[in-house]
Amino acid sequence: MYNRRVSKSHPRVEAYGTVDELNAALGAARAVAADEWLKQHLYRVQKELVIVMGELATQIEDLPRYTKDGYSVTTSVMTAKLDELAKEIEAQKISFQGWATPGANSSSATLDVARTVCRRAERCVCRLQEQNQLENKEIIIYLNRLSDCLWLLARWVESQEK
Repeated sequence: MYNRRVSKSHPRVEAYGTVDELNAALGAARAVAADEWLKQHLYRVQKELVIVMGELATQIEDLPRYTKDGYSVTTSVMTAKLDELAKEIEAQKISFQGWATPGANSSSATLDVARTVCRRAERCVCRLQEQNQLENKEIIIYLNRLSDCLWLLARWVESQEK
């Protein structure tokens, strides 16, 4: 953002690039999803990931300008929506034993791919934090909750098939 230049291998580029990859993986999951409820949740998250990417693409010293220009940042309200989604899925008493092996069906498999990309994105953002290049720690919390939700959604999709 704001014409700042960094190397393609910079941790900031790695972080928002991985979130972009996550967004694409969620798009694939949404494309194969049969359930409208699932599609709506995935679409909402995709829109939120645009907020996350924009914030990650902005250097700390430019964040006041970023918010002044009307751009949104990652908030605890976004994370709370994911917590609510997790509770909603868990209330449906999905069944699973041990660790699930991805691939039960194409829809759950795409959600598991998205989950693993999400975990990688979280690690990339943690590297930014470790290098004092992350102001908003909520991004890490959001990505952590999102990966949990994606795991639950994949198991939910599998249980719908049974």
